[in-house]
Amino acid sequence: MNRFFTLLLLCVAAIGSYADDKHGAPPTIKLVVTDQRCQKITGFGAACCDGAMKPFGTDTQPTSRLFGPKTKIGLNIMRMEISPSFTGDNWGDYDWNGSLPSAKIVKNRGGIVFGTPWSPPGEYKTNGVAQGGNSEEQGYQKGKLREDCYDKFFPWLNSYLQWMKDHGVNVDAVSIQNEPDWWVNYSGCLYDPQDLVKLVKNHAHMLDRETFNGVRLISGESLGFTQNYTDPLMQDATCREQIDIVAGHLYGHAPLQYMKNSAILPTQYGKEVWMTEHSSTDNIGDRLPNWHEQLLFAEELNECMLAGCTGYIYWYMRAHWAFIGTGEEKYGPENVKNALLPRAYVLSHFSKNVTGSTRLATEQDMTSGAEAPREFSAYIKGDSLIVMCIDTTANELNLKVELPYPVKSGTHLLSTGNETSQLCQKSEIVIDNPTNKLTLPKPARSLNTYIFIIDRPTTAIQDIKSADEFDDNDDEAKTYYDLQGRRLDHPQGLCIEKSASGKTRKIMMER
Repeated sequence: MNRFFTLLLLCVAAIGSYADDKHGAPPTIKLVVTDQRCQKITGFGAACCDGAMKPFGTDTQPTSRLFGPKTKIGLNIMRMEISPSFTGDNWGDYDWNGSLPSAKIVKNRGGIVFGTPWSPPGEYKTNGVAQGGNSEEQGYQKGKLREDCYDKFFPWLNSYLQWMKDHGVNVDAVSIQNEPDWWVNYSGCLYDPQDLVKLVKNHAHMLDRETFNGVRLISGESLGFTQNYTDPLMQDATCREQIDIVAGHLYGHAPLQYMKNSAILPTQYGKEVWMTEHSSTDNIGDRLPNWHEQLLFAEELNECMLAGCTGYIYWYMRAHWAFIGTGEEKYGPENVKNALLPRAYVLSHFSKNVTGSTRLATEQDMTSGAEAPREFSAYIKGDSLIVMCIDTTANELNLKVELPYPVKSGTHLLSTGNETSQLCQKSEIVIDNPTNKLTLPKPARSLNTYIFIIDRPTTAIQDIKSADEFDDNDDEAKTYYDLQGRRLDHPQGLCIEKSASGKTRKIMMER
C-alpha cells in the first residue's frame, strides 16, 4: 500500500514539474564563457560590385548608409572589383573609377578598402580575353594567366594602386584572384593551387608595399574556402612571408566545414582569415527574407567567428536579400529604394559591437557544420564583455551565464522579427553588485547581444621589472596575469609573468 502511494506521489510531482516548464517559469540553459583568447576581429563589410547600384560610381547611398561608426550599421570593410583595365572589362560599366566615390567615403570614415581582380588583362591570358572561358564557337578555351606573363601581374596591381592613390584613395589590400577554382563565362581567370604558389613565390615581391603604405596581399579567394587552395601558400615559407590575409567564399560549404579547416594554418602563422563573399538566401524569389532566414544569416556570421574568421564581407550592398532596398515593387512594399533592410540590422549586432574585439572561447563552441537551433559566441573589447545568443526555436528560455570577470552593468540588444519595432531593441541589464554569474532573458526566435561592462579592480601588478632583472633560468613557480592584473590560467599574447619571489615582467606568450 505504501509503495503504491509513493509511486502515485512521484507521478504527480513529475506532472507538476512538466507543467511548470510549459506554463510557469521558462527553463534555464547555462553558458560558460572562458578567458581563453582566440582571434581578433578586424570587421565586417560588403562589396561595391552591385548592378543595383547603377549608375555605378555615382550612387553612393548604400555606402553612405552602411559604412562608418556613426551609421546605424557600422560596416568598415569594402570590397572592390579591379577590372582588367581602366576602361572596364566589357562585362558592364565597371572600371577603376567606378568604386572611387564609395571608396573615398569608406576611407574618410576610417574603414578598410581592398580590391579583387576577376581577371587580369586579357592579353596576359591563354584565351586572350578577360572572359573566364571562351564561347562554344571558340572551343570553350579556359582562360589562365600565361606563365610568360607572371612577371607582369604584380606590376599591373601596382598600376591599379597608383591610379587609386593619385585619385585620393590609399587601398589597404589587394587579392590575387576572385574564385580561381571556378570556370565562368563572365570575367574570370583559372589557377591551379600550384599556379598560385608559383606566382606568389617567384613574383609577389614585386608588389610595391613601400610606395603603397604597406598594402597587404590577400590569397586567391576560392569558391568554397577549400584547403587545397589555402594550405599550399602557408606550407611554403616564401609564400607565407608574402601572404597577409587568407581568404575564401562560402558557396557550397558552411563556415564550420572547409573554412574552419582552412583557417588552422593561417591562424598558426599569425595571418588574418577573411570570408570575402557570400550571399545568404539570394535564391528566395520575389520576396524579402523571412525572420527565420534572417536568423540563419546571423548563425552564418556567428559560425564564421567560431571558425576563426577575422573579417566577414558579404556580397552585394543593395539587393532584396541584402542590406539596402532596391525599390523594385515585386519584392514588396518594404523594399524601399535606399532604405535599410532588416538584414542590415541583423548584421549590425556584429558590426557595431564585435568589430575590434577578441573572441573568447565558450564551453559550447560548435565543432561541426550542422545547423544548430541555438548558437553562442563571446568577445572582449576594452571594458566590454559581449555575449551573442542566436535561437531559432519557439522556446522562451532563461540564459544563465558564467563570465570570466565580474561585471557591473549591461545592455541587452534584442531582435525578434523583421518589423522595425522588433529590431535592435535596447534595454538595461540591472546588476546590483558586481558579479560574474547572471541569469538573462532569451526570447523565442531571437538574436541577442548582451553587452556587459567589466568591473575593473585595482591592478594586482604594481611594479613591473625590466627583462634584464628577471632570470629565465629561475626554477621558481611562475604565475601569469593580464595587463589589468587578473590571474590567467592559459596565458596568451602580451601578459605579465611573476615569479614566486615577486619579480615581474611583461612577456609575449605564444598563441
